[in-house]
Amino acid sequence: MNRREMLAATSAIAVLPACATTDASMTETPAAPVARIEPKTITQLGRTRTDNYAWLKDDNWQEVMRDPSLLRPDIRAYLDEENVYREALMAPTRALQEKIYQEMRGRTKEDDSSVPTPDGPWEYYRRFEIGAQHPKYVRRPRGQDGPEQVLIDVDEQARGKTFYKVIAAAHSPDHALYAYAVDEQGSEIYTVYVRDLASGQTLASPVTNCTGDFCWSPDSRFLFWTFRDDNGRPAKIYRRPARGGEDALVYDEPDEGFFLNVYASESREFILIAAGNNAQSEYYTIPAADPTAAPTLFSSRETDHLYTPTHWDGRWYVLSNSDGAVDFKVMSCAPGATARASWREFIAHEPGRYILGLSAKKDFLVHSERANALPRIVVRHRGGAEHSIALAEEAYYLELAGGYEYDTAIQRYTYESPTTPTQWFDYDMGARTRTLRKTQEIPSGHDPAAYVAQRFFATASDGKRVPITVLMKRGTPLDGTAPMLLYGYGSYGYAMDADFSTQRLSLVDRGWIYAIAHVRGGSEMGFSWFQDGRRFTKRNTFTDFVACAEELIARNYARAGNVVAEGRSAGGLLMGAINNMRPDLWAGVIGGVPFIDVINTMSDTSLPLTPPEWPEWGNPIEDVNAYDYMASYCPYTNIAARPYPAVLSTGGLTDPRVTYWEPAKWVAKLRPHTTSGRPVLLKMNMGAGHAGSAGRFEHLREIAHDYAFAIKAVGDAEAGGGF
Repeated sequence: MNRREMLAATSAIAVLPACATTDASMTETPAAPVARIEPKTITQLGRTRTDNYAWLKDDNWQEVMRDPSLLRPDIRAYLDEENVYREALMAPTRALQEKIYQEMRGRTKEDDSSVPTPDGPWEYYRRFEIGAQHPKYVRRPRGQDGPEQVLIDVDEQARGKTFYKVIAAAHSPDHALYAYAVDEQGSEIYTVYVRDLASGQTLASPVTNCTGDFCWSPDSRFLFWTFRDDNGRPAKIYRRPARGGEDALVYDEPDEGFFLNVYASESREFILIAAGNNAQSEYYTIPAADPTAAPTLFSSRETDHLYTPTHWDGRWYVLSNSDGAVDFKVMSCAPGATARASWREFIAHEPGRYILGLSAKKDFLVHSERANALPRIVVRHRGGAEHSIALAEEAYYLELAGGYEYDTAIQRYTYESPTTPTQWFDYDMGARTRTLRKTQEIPSGHDPAAYVAQRFFATASDGKRVPITVLMKRGTPLDGTAPMLLYGYGSYGYAMDADFSTQRLSLVDRGWIYAIAHVRGGSEMGFSWFQDGRRFTKRNTFTDFVACAEELIARNYARAGNVVAEGRSAGGLLMGAINNMRPDLWAGVIGGVPFIDVINTMSDTSLPLTPPEWPEWGNPIEDVNAYDYMASYCPYTNIAARPYPAVLSTGGLTDPRVTYWEPAKWVAKLRPHTTSGRPVLLKMNMGAGHAGSAGRFEHLREIAHDYAFAIKAVGDAEAGGGF
């Protein structure tokens, strides 16, 4: 470290007193870190803003993603100091954190395994051993209990590593090779390895600098994979011989706002390249019979047109929102005439019925849809007969599960609800019968009847009805005395479904009410629900969340100042916004890897997600209206002197999605502005990225920490009282 770096490191933070410690037995607590102010003036479209904490972004951030030890020393010193301070303030909750962790681990079946999925002579599945952080990927002869062949042992491979996560794994169609994608920094920079299953040897020359997205050609001769450019964008598709060799460029996407991925059709007759963002899509096809052929355009990209083709019964079936089909329709066309002008209607658009996706088996075309915030599955036989799978519970989640085989009448799906653990069913689409293959086992015991799940609606500021899902222990008093955790997301059309979580029970069993606000920006009420919470309607996401809180308070499910709000990633943007808008409603706010610095991030084209995100948020570099609207709600921009609640901001040093400096800058600016005297805390994982720790038990410790923060924020004696 040179002299300049040493001076920067010491000036970045407030120096701790020599007696500072994180030992819970000590009474002295370190002073809150004070990030230095280093004004950076930015002029854009005639607008000027000043960012006092822009220095927290390391100019060498892309290399830091690959090697965290390269982080600039002054920035590391500040992040370390924030972690020390948070640990000190959270020290009274250590016993509680351990207790919650043990509860959650006790609900985890440690030697769990997935339901085997058949493919030809084999059944493929993954399983955990007791005490293992990571799974084994295995296979066994079809229809037999053994002998089992271990394909990869992730727990063994992760041993001694700070971070190790397998994001994707797949056998070749001839069952001879096994490919898997590994991230060893949390930076989502993947390496794809290929293993020879006969010899057990890993082949030389793995695929590097990729997104982890890959597929085998149906004839097993080639591996197609997606290249990651310097900004983290999935930008090119390459093909290489299955057992290694020279990579051949298949497709290079010129638009910096488009992402790529590659996969084989369920019919195994085509390889598809998908290009697009949240507003447009475009596909290319390669015949499986000629995998080295140049890709053929399916239908040209059009403004605000999203489409997805599925090959079935010798034709293409296209999910599309063209011609005003906001909640999507299904079109059909012949293989030789795939341009949009040749499409013909197959399933008409029905407002309020959002068609989510198509899945094909030899004799059946299946689609999933959502109406009134609840999902169902619809099965159509090639002869035209149609029937649906739906449940009668007040709130539940139903999802198609993938499979390897095309020539089958079996469709696997999962069912769960806030009170009901996940169940896996194999559904015979011809006989219309189902077989329960597995029910999620809760070793410590779980009685669904001991809990209550409810669904009702809040009225938004513009009159829209916003769904709320509530989970509580039966008998929980509805007099406003129960503490509440209110969760929200509301971006990218991603729905927060009414699913089951063993982790939530650690709050609910303590008398908490757990609620999900299904705010606009998601797609719970259709695709228009997404459109009403993006770009120039983004404020609806925030006002919907506040309306849900007020409805819960009006119904005596909660009271103001006794609610902890939580959201992650783009849900962290929601947290920052509602924290500015209505700080009086919350006892605490948890922003997990929060997308908080919207206007600076959307103006920085060097970041991985910026150009592809403009359809979602707007482009403040070129559009002054987008700039002004974004500036009106940006959580970081709009921090002011207010009595903020207790705040916990979490981040990951190698996170390429919400870069580490966003949660750090939020804390740095928020702390000197709050007038409540309540703490603003930063938890920076110095060895992980967006999803946090890779190990299943390490991840539980992170949740236990956040729940302990929530419990302390409401002043519970179990957490040693309030902050």
